[in-house]
Amino acid sequence: DRALIVFPRSLVLDWHWQLRLEGFPIIIIMSTKLNELENATVGMVVGCIEVICLQPFNYAKNMVQQGLPLSADPRKLYRGVGANVVNMGSCTMIQFAVGGAAKKALQGDDPNRKLAIYEQMGAGIFAGVVSALVGSPLELIMIQQQRKGLSLATTIGSIANPSNILRGYTGAAVREGLWTCGYLSIPPIVRESLTTNFPDTFDSDAKARVPASLLGGLFACYLTHPFDTVKTCMQGDIERTKFTRFVDSAKTVLKEGGPTAFYRGATFRYGRMCIAVGMMDFLQSNIGPMMYPHKFV
Repeated sequence: DRALIVFPRSLVLDWHWQLRLEGFPIIIIMSTKLNELENATVGMVVGCIEVICLQPFNYAKNMVQQGLPLSADPRKLYRGVGANVVNMGSCTMIQFAVGGAAKKALQGDDPNRKLAIYEQMGAGIFAGVVSALVGSPLELIMIQQQRKGLSLATTIGSIANPSNILRGYTGAAVREGLWTCGYLSIPPIVRESLTTNFPDTFDSDAKARVPASLLGGLFACYLTHPFDTVKTCMQGDIERTKFTRFVDSAKTVLKEGGPTAFYRGATFRYGRMCIAVGMMDFLQSNIGPMMYPHKFV
C-alpha cells in the first residue's frame, strides 16, 4: 500500500529506491555515497525495523477488518511478524526485478526513452500482480497466525494445500494494481499544484514531495482498502464458513456492515504509513552511517 522519504541536506541525494511495506511501497531517495547494493542493504534493514516496530498497526487493521476483538498483549500483537518481514523483503525484490524488466521491454531499442504515465502504470501494475503471487500466501500465513495463535510451522502445515495457498490472491492483486494507478497519478498533480500556488514555501519539487506523497497515499489507501478488506476476511476464514469466493465474500461484507464495512481498519493502515515516513527518514539517516561509516567520513 506509497510515501516519499526526504533525507537531510547533509546527505548527497539523487536517485530513488522503492521499498515495499505490505501494500505500502515507500519511495526512498537514497544516498549517492553508497553503491546500489549497499543502498539496497540499508533499505532492507530499515524496512525490517519498520515492519517489526509497526506490526501492531498491521495486527489492529487485520482484526478490525474481520470484526474481531483487539488485544494489547504483545504476544498477540506480534503474531505473524516473521511472515510479514519475509513478505516485505521478497516482494520488494520481485517488484524490482519484474518492474525493471517490464520497463526495459516497453523502452525497446531506446533505453533512454522516458516512459509515458500509462506505461509506468502498466509496468507497476504488472509487477504488483506478479509479486502478489508471493505476497498473498505470506499474508495468509500472517493472518492465520494472528487469528489462531499457532506457530509458523503449524500454520504453514494447516494451509499447505492448493485450495488455500492463493486464497485472497484476487484482492491482493487488485489492491496492488489500483494502488499503483492511484499513486502514480495523484502525487505529481499535487506536487505541481504546491510549487505553483505556494512558491515561497515549496520552492523545489523536493520540498513538495512529502505532502504530495502523503496525499497520494491517502487517496490510494481508500481506493484500494475495500479489496484489502475482502482479502483479509477471506484469508481469516480458510474454512469458508462465511467467506467463500471473492465476489460472494464482498457481498457478505456489504450485507453485514453496509458500505462502510469495506473501510474497517483503514485508519490503522494509513496511520502506519504516516508514522513510517518519519521513522524511516530517521532510521535511514542513522543506519547508513552506522553500517558503512567509512563512506560518510
